[in-house]
Amino acid sequence: QVQLVESGGGLVQSGDSLRLSCAASGPTLSRYAMGWFRQTPGKEREFVAVISRGGGNTVYADSAKGRFSVSRNNAVNTVYLQMNSLAPEDTAVYYCAADASMVLFRHAWEYDYWGQGTQVTVSS
Repeated sequence: QVQLVESGGGLVQSGDSLRLSCAASGPTLSRYAMGWFRQTPGKEREFVAVISRGGGNTVYADSAKGRFSVSRNNAVNTVYLQMNSLAPEDTAVYYCAADASMVLFRHAWEYDYWGQGTQVTVSS
């Protein structure tokens, strides 16, 4: 099975940018569609973005469109989430997840493997 480790979170100010990384070990990352989700206390995990196995297709949540960009480099088994124009409402723990199907899922329950998450805090 694939193991996922997120990094790149931190404390930033409103309007700043961050790039999250999700490094995979185990089976090659190219076998999986990769999603990004976020979660705040007391709320369900929320879809942010997903990228297809080869990187040619992406889907974004409305809250992420125009500000966030998901990409991947299968040669180094890493997926990225570039987040620009961050706002306090983007504060959450961000998770990457892997799914072995060909479909770009938007629901957390459809993903097979998860990282431990990285905290993003945006101050106003």
